[in-house]
Amino acid sequence: MKVVPLHDRIVVSRIESEEKTKGGIIIPDTAKEKPQEGRIIAVGPGKLDKDGKRIPLGVKAGDRVLFTKWAGTEFKLNDRDYMIMKEDDILGVIES
Repeated sequence: MKVVPLHDRIVVSRIESEEKTKGGIIIPDTAKEKPQEGRIIAVGPGKLDKDGKRIPLGVKAGDRVLFTKWAGTEFKLNDRDYMIMKEDDILGVIES
């Protein structure tokens, strides 16, 4: 089963952060913040402009992105956690 997002929506899988600080202190689950970084799994075709033409998205599947803290809606599919959000919630693409 897979999810095909509509319009300018994007399916993202969060990239979990380290469980230790650089100094070696282990961070318990209750003290961790949810990561704001993820990998794009699927993208919609883009939104329509006022003339009915598609505006393609600026990101693609496989991109590593940074998104806003309260972005999207979480859902579970095939025992994995995902988020679906609008392209506007993406702050930038992380290049390595």
